[in-house]
Amino acid sequence: MDEMNRNEVEITTYDRLLRAWENSMELVRDYEMYSKRIDDEKIKKIFKRYAEEEGKHATELRELLLEYRNKTPRTTN
Repeated sequence: MDEMNRNEVEITTYDRLLRAWENSMELVRDYEMYSKRIDDEKIKKIFKRYAEEEGKHATELRELLLEYRNKTPRTTN
């Protein structure tokens, strides 16, 4: 392995799924919080809807993450 490859950090599919899931969950929390702190009913409803939609994304990403983890052989050190 040459010097460049030895110092390279590999980001795996699992890493990307995990990050996407975590980001999605954070958006759910943010949108839900916004919907509770805004007085304007139209905007409140939009944020509530975004929270629900992002919750669906988070659920799907979690399922993909677990499915990927369970089908991928794990290496131990």
